[in-house]
Amino acid sequence: MASSASSTPTIWTHDAFLSFRGEDTRTSFTDHLYLALIQKGIRTFRDEENLKRGKSIGPVLLKAIEESRFAVVILSEDYASSGWCLDELAHIIVECKKEKEREIFPVFYHIKPSEVRNQTGNFSQAFAKHEENFKGNMEKVDKWRKALGEIADIRGWVLDKDREQLLFTVYS
Repeated sequence: MASSASSTPTIWTHDAFLSFRGEDTRTSFTDHLYLALIQKGIRTFRDEENLKRGKSIGPVLLKAIEESRFAVVILSEDYASSGWCLDELAHIIVECKKEKEREIFPVFYHIKPSEVRNQTGNFSQAFAKHEENFKGNMEKVDKWRKALGEIADIRGWVLDKDREQLLFTVYS
């Protein structure tokens, strides 16, 4: 979908950008999703395949977000403990959703949207640490909180352990 501010069509480098916490889902759900998207011909950015050794990570990720038609955000139990994930999410919400009206597809992986929206459980613990670590930059923490609240209000997929197994049995 092209932005109304631009009259020229956008040429996308990627169809999809995957945002996820590697330690939580890289070798499970995210691998399955990535392979399924690739098999369907959907050009998908995932850090493992697209980040070159020796390059700075931040600018490459932000550029990949901006060059993707849509984003899939896999929110897992420890997603909020990663500043990288939260920076990606804030960029996705501001750059993609608000400014360019691109679609965002949340996946609530073994968590409930209400945990993300209200920042309870592991999200609460993660933000207690972020508030301690970013005492001089609470604007950053507030931006992360707001981004999580906004993505929790987007209808997505809620996968508990039982539904995940069923999903991959049906679609494999």
